[in-house]
Amino acid sequence: MVNEKGFAGRLQQIMKLNSLSASAFADTIGVQRSGISHLLSGRNKPSLDFVLKVVNAFPEVDLYWLLNGKGTYPIRDTTKETALEPTAKQSRSKGKKITRVMLFYDDGSFESWDKR
Repeated sequence: MVNEKGFAGRLQQIMKLNSLSASAFADTIGVQRSGISHLLSGRNKPSLDFVLKVVNAFPEVDLYWLLNGKGTYPIRDTTKETALEPTAKQSRSKGKKITRVMLFYDDGSFESWDKR
């Protein structure tokens, strides 16, 4: 569930940190400029496609932070290997085991692997 009250503010933070106007931000992520205006005003809710475009265009944006306002922005280390490694180590160190892995692609498709 998206924390809608703060979503527009988080978009503005991304734009400010990257020195982008709303129009330039829309062009960067590949959406219509009016769509950004509607999100910033609170008229529209963000779609999954929109959120994925933001995260793909700005790897320093944490998905959980963008949706809920919890976490950090910007993420200091944007490499996938480094970002995933501590989580896997923490899970193993606490006796937890990975049972499912999912990959989401920019075209909206995904793959899933279950441990059986």
